[in-house]
Amino acid sequence: MTTGQALFSTIPATWLAEHEARGASTAEAWAFFDTLPAVDVHEMIGRWRGSGLPTAHPIDGLLEAYGWYGKAFTSPEDVQPLLFCHGQGNVVAFHPRRMPINLMVRHPGWLRHKAACRAFAAAAPLLRTRRPMARLRMMEHRGVTSATMIYDHWPILDTFRRVNHDTLLGVMDLRDMAQPFFFVLRRHTG
Repeated sequence: MTTGQALFSTIPATWLAEHEARGASTAEAWAFFDTLPAVDVHEMIGRWRGSGLPTAHPIDGLLEAYGWYGKAFTSPEDVQPLLFCHGQGNVVAFHPRRMPINLMVRHPGWLRHKAACRAFAAAAPLLRTRRPMARLRMMEHRGVTSATMIYDHWPILDTFRRVNHDTLLGVMDLRDMAQPFFFVLRRHTG
């Protein structure tokens, strides 16, 4: 074990809290991710609150600006990958295929305008779904087999590693996206 791995393995929650506040480079985020243990699919069951880990990715903060809540895992076959806060505290599942994911990745600046946020809010009823939109599988990524969410309609894999029992670090892998998007999930307890 290298000195860096020893440091990460003894204080992962502290490292994460510091870097959520000040950001990290992609290399730092990968180095941290690689020290974390795998997560089993069945440990994922439940609702999770999401937030981005700032790494100077073009979509840093964009999901939060639109009211992203997180993800829900009912079973390995029943996953809602995109939960958003809508209305008066309601958390609803949105259909990923109806989301402007390509636009978000290729032209995130366009979606940062207030008019785009208003249009998204107006379109929210059309974006909702009650059907599962993803699945969970154990897959190898960067030499570790861990829980991975597979979107039904997009070439996206979200791979998870454990920070602690109630906190996960995820990395979104989208075909043709130059830089990975790192995010944090915290178990909903309420």
